[in-house]
Amino acid sequence: MVTAVPSLDSPETGAVPVPETGRREALAFAEVYRTHFEFVWGSARALGVPLSALDDVAQEIFVVVHRRLADFEGRSTLRTWIMGIVLNAVRRHRRTTLRKSPHERQAEPADPEELQAAGADPYEAAAHAEETRLLQRILMELDEEKREILVLIELEELTVPEAAEALGLKLNTAYSRLRLARQEFERILARRSR
Repeated sequence: MVTAVPSLDSPETGAVPVPETGRREALAFAEVYRTHFEFVWGSARALGVPLSALDDVAQEIFVVVHRRLADFEGRSTLRTWIMGIVLNAVRRHRRTTLRKSPHERQAEPADPEELQAAGADPYEAAAHAEETRLLQRILMELDEEKREILVLIELEELTVPEAAEALGLKLNTAYSRLRLARQEFERILARRSR
């Protein structure tokens, strides 16, 4: 059976005939996109993708998710599976950027003023902005492996087994890397606090 799938923008226009299974897959992807967009965008940003490239990297991630969603076997959570795609896309972006522009070694930090919580009083907003700037600077000083494990566990709140799976690490290696990342984070924080 073939049905018309309406575009997401308009219920009547842009209908494209697709098989019924294609309709279910399109609807499933739309739900995955809605549910995980903020997670993908925030994770890519925390992993060092500059704001100027963030939309492109997020789009690339969801193109891969769309293409491979039918292959998802459920051996992990969907979020962990998507995080593996995020990590690969961020690494690919970093390699491409460094190859094309070797002088671009640091991502520009996000404007903490844009990240402040709605309804915060000016003092709280200023404190939040300063804390965000400090966190960004410290994360950029960490090597890629330590930054990835720290972002996944501390910011994205994945469990260590989930982070190990997303990073393709053995569980003990993930625990060891997390311990080293936390120690390095504390050293940098102490140095900056002097």
